Amino acid sequence: MISEREPLGFNPPIKSDCAPLSNLIGGIINSCTNIKFMRDPTRGGLATTLNEIVNTQEYGIVIEEQNIPINSGVRALRKILGYDPLYIANEGKVVIVASANDAVKVCDILKEDSIGKDAEIIGAVTNEPKGKVCLKTVIGGTRVIDMLIGDQLPRIC
Repeated sequence: MISEREPLGFNPPIKSDCAPLSNLIGGIINSCTNIKFMRDPTRGGLATTLNEIVNTQEYGIVIEEQNIPINSGVRALRKILGYDPLYIANEGKVVIVASANDAVKVCDILKEDSIGKDAEIIGAVTNEPKGKVCLKTVIGGTRVIDMLIGDQLPRIC
């Protein structure tokens, strides 16, 4: 973690989000919900993970910027260092695509676990734009979110 290598003096200090996901995921699997896809967003962050889902598909994904849970310390750090949080690796998180009928149930199950307490429904699979991920911004615009090209941050594993 950058703040461990180079003390940046954040208060409160930024803590690693690395966490074991087995119990969290086990609870969802045992709930009989209609899960389509699950993956941790370690390589390339949320943006790259979502692009890998829709790449060459006949559907797209639209996410809502305001619904993406990003802790305030990370928001501040990303502003200082210029990183886009959509591309930052997250080893203690999971991206889940579930049926629209089960999305709220899945989110509620995640929130029952301390690791998933900040879980949110951040978007939806859509008919358009095919093969693309789009972000609805907090100011009302929409932009295409591409795959990460190169490394935004040093690899963590």
